[in-house]
Amino acid sequence: MLELAVLGLLKEKPMHGYELKMRLADQLGPFGRFSYGSLYPTLKRLAKEGAVETELPKGETSRRKNVYQITEAGDELFGELLEESGPQITEERNAFMLRLAFARYMKPETRQRLLENRRGYLQSYLHKMGVSFKKAKDKVDTWQEQLTNYAVNEAEHDIRWLDDMLEAERRNGNGTSNTAAPTPEGAH
Repeated sequence: MLELAVLGLLKEKPMHGYELKMRLADQLGPFGRFSYGSLYPTLKRLAKEGAVETELPKGETSRRKNVYQITEAGDELFGELLEESGPQITEERNAFMLRLAFARYMKPETRQRLLENRRGYLQSYLHKMGVSFKKAKDKVDTWQEQLTNYAVNEAEHDIRWLDDMLEAERRNGNGTSNTAAPTPEGAH
């Protein structure tokens, strides 16, 4: 997951490690919180694979700050990682949201499939929760009931949000890479 995030940000512009870490957190919010302990080994691995290259900026005399940039091989790897699909991508919220952050680079059909798969997963999740809750209704305390209500409300909200994005994709003929997605309620 970190490889996808790193390559996606380096696709925008070359950066040194500290800047990359800050951009991960700033641009990806809670889905971009990675430690230096995971970032630098990932950069080293990507460099070894030829997906990124490093350059020491000219004029640097004090602390050494390697600038990382994506290579052609890295761009291909980014595309492969972005096009990956499977249950773990739509079931795990962070993996889904990270891909959504780079949806502008996806093929329209991949973007639509990602949204539809996440929607299907959430609908299935709601159904399973309903069945479980009915079975355990008399054993559930107020706190467990409130937690279940929160999870149901969150899933229903996300389904409406996904429906809006899918509708925007359809209206735009499956969209373009720069299609503006609807803003989630309450987001600024």
